[in-house]
Amino acid sequence: MDSIQIGLVVSAGMLVLVFLGMRVAFAAGLSGLVGLIWIFWSRRGYDPEDFLWALTVAVKTAGQVPHSKVSHQALSLIPTFILIGYLAYHAGLTKALFEAAKRWFAWVPGGLAVSTVFATAGFAAVSGASVATSAVFARIAIPEMLAVGYDKRFAAGVVAAAGTLASLIPPSAILVIYAIIVEQDVGRLLLAGFVPGVFSAVIYTLLIVGMAMTMKNFGPPVTGFSWKERFESLPPALPIVAVVVIIIFFVYNPFGGDAWGTPTEGGAIGAFIVFLMALYRGMRWPQLRDALLETAKLSVMIFTIIWGVLIYVRFLGFADLPGAFADWISSLHMAPILILICILLAYAVLGMFMDAIGMLLLTLPVVFPAVMALNGGMNVTAEASTFGMSGTLCAVWFGILVVKMAEFCLITPPIGLNCFVVAGVRDDISVQDVFKGVTPFFIADAITIAMLVAFPWIVLWLPSQM
Repeated sequence: MDSIQIGLVVSAGMLVLVFLGMRVAFAAGLSGLVGLIWIFWSRRGYDPEDFLWALTVAVKTAGQVPHSKVSHQALSLIPTFILIGYLAYHAGLTKALFEAAKRWFAWVPGGLAVSTVFATAGFAAVSGASVATSAVFARIAIPEMLAVGYDKRFAAGVVAAAGTLASLIPPSAILVIYAIIVEQDVGRLLLAGFVPGVFSAVIYTLLIVGMAMTMKNFGPPVTGFSWKERFESLPPALPIVAVVVIIIFFVYNPFGGDAWGTPTEGGAIGAFIVFLMALYRGMRWPQLRDALLETAKLSVMIFTIIWGVLIYVRFLGFADLPGAFADWISSLHMAPILILICILLAYAVLGMFMDAIGMLLLTLPVVFPAVMALNGGMNVTAEASTFGMSGTLCAVWFGILVVKMAEFCLITPPIGLNCFVVAGVRDDISVQDVFKGVTPFFIADAITIAMLVAFPWIVLWLPSQM
């Protein structure tokens, strides 16, 4: 077998392990190690005396990956963003945010569901984890929706679907991971997620209002809030806005000139500010301990996946599978936009069986070079490219598309993680009920993805200003 065939066989074996239930991190790490041994041994002609040599070289090569890659400075953003979310929850900022959204938007048809969408979008701006966002609002928003007569399945579906907004709206852990894997600027990608994230929230809102206006006894509006009560709800929620502004100012200086700092520094300052707010609002050691432990657990899970997958990625490099796949994609006699749509559809199917982070980490080393080859390479001008944009902006656009697909996969059965989280928080709602409740949001996500493909400027306007 040549290296390409070895790459295909090992990749197929890894997918089998994942579908059989092995964790992505361990399946990828094991497959990568076996693939490295196979590649090195094949280059010695499968001489039995050289097997120990191949094993030693493969282990050393795989052993270098965790430190060399995970010591990347930008990865420190992930625990920082997650910590911001948990501290904001213990500081009571989430309740204040939901109360403000309720007083301002609950009067429209489906008002409490709309309020949940806007409140989760606001919380997503200080939390980089969709799972944490869904867990928080399952405790806050679902009881209020049930109290006014919402169907429990739809109430749970709103929280699970709205929680996915944390994948796009900065700070986003998945966008950071994408930027590191494909070696793109983290700050530019974080900015690029802002407008599509808000756009997704608006599409969700229009869907909810449309359903409430056409279906009887669905999402009754909640009225009775005076203008005074509405304005009184704003100050407790303003700290969220302050943290978002600080992070964005560090990523991109809107007054021109160099940025004030790196995204890592902005995230650290944001976490410190939220920590001070939490102390001011009465957070004590038990709450701080819980926030730190939950942050550590989620961060370790993400980093473990990264370690395992990067060993597999190192093997792919030796097998030259990404280059071969890019050449094959470029040789297809199809319109590039159709190939891109097929890739996105493949992500939709793959996401039914894999978690979002693992799916992106496993596929991007192969898929990203192919998409860039379709666009003509990384350094082409906008006039010479297939998609009408420079290589850097194409990488940003594709990144937002695949992260949006990752959002979609967070609510698709049978793996949809957000749905399991909501069901885990609410003992009275089964995971089957949550999956039924999120079904209408599949349509909203399909519309959003179609709009982002058809009108790339929705994604590219803000980062193009950098």
